[in-house]
Amino acid sequence: MQVGLALAVAAALIGNLASLFKHRGCQFAEPIHIGRPLRSARHLAASPWFAAGWVLAAIAWLVHIAALSLAPISLVQAVLAGGAVTLAVMAQRIFGDPVERRQWLALLLGGAGLGLLVFTVPNFHGSHSGFALGAILGFEGGLTLLAVALVLGHRSERLADHGNLLLAGIAGILFALAGIAIKGLTGAGGASIAVLIPWVGLIVLVGVLAQYTAASALQRGGAIETIGLMGLIASAAQIVGGVLVFGDPLATTPIGIVLQIAAFAMVLASALLIPSPRQPEPAIAPLPAI
Repeated sequence: MQVGLALAVAAALIGNLASLFKHRGCQFAEPIHIGRPLRSARHLAASPWFAAGWVLAAIAWLVHIAALSLAPISLVQAVLAGGAVTLAVMAQRIFGDPVERRQWLALLLGGAGLGLLVFTVPNFHGSHSGFALGAILGFEGGLTLLAVALVLGHRSERLADHGNLLLAGIAGILFALAGIAIKGLTGAGGASIAVLIPWVGLIVLVGVLAQYTAASALQRGGAIETIGLMGLIASAAQIVGGVLVFGDPLATTPIGIVLQIAAFAMVLASALLIPSPRQPEPAIAPLPAI
């Protein structure tokens, strides 16, 4: 478990750096068009910043999978959420991006809330990879419905001004969908090939959709609010999945229950604080969408 948590720390650092690279690359690429995914992918890949971010993201994803195979998903995601603070540090120190006080507070509050949520539970034993098929199908189905609801909201004219935040939310849910499926795959060693092949295919499909949606969100929004919100939603959903699907324990004492309620409130407050009230200015004027 200790090795798994150490890998989660590495995944958090590499993943945050990868997201910042991809955000920088998105600012110099043609606007992503959902009707032309291959063309959009070619333009993104032509950006050295985005290409470097993609390579780092792939490395972070592999390290994340290794962490999930060794430690409970709740603990892994708490470590990843706590690493959100490094996102603001790297954004300021490496790229010179401004980070508002409320965003510092949001990242600290969200990371602390998710950490508190996990570390107030009883002791863990093993990797907690076992699950019931009905539980994982029900949870993944619920996340899918939530993602569909956000997609419908994104198409609403009334919510058009918050399109980047809705896209970040959709990407976060898709990352959570893939993460829960990957964690389940590590505990499905006895499954037949007929089950494993579509399972892996689903993970790949959801992962591609998550990356595509994340790139669109990064192109439209600021680095801190977009990356932070995606990570917060993905981590929170997977921690809940750890409890409901994989049986990660909750607090059993009154004090522990109160602290966990406070932790959920901190996460909610973080999600409300992280969006910037100012619209970010792109590095260069984007090309018109086609």
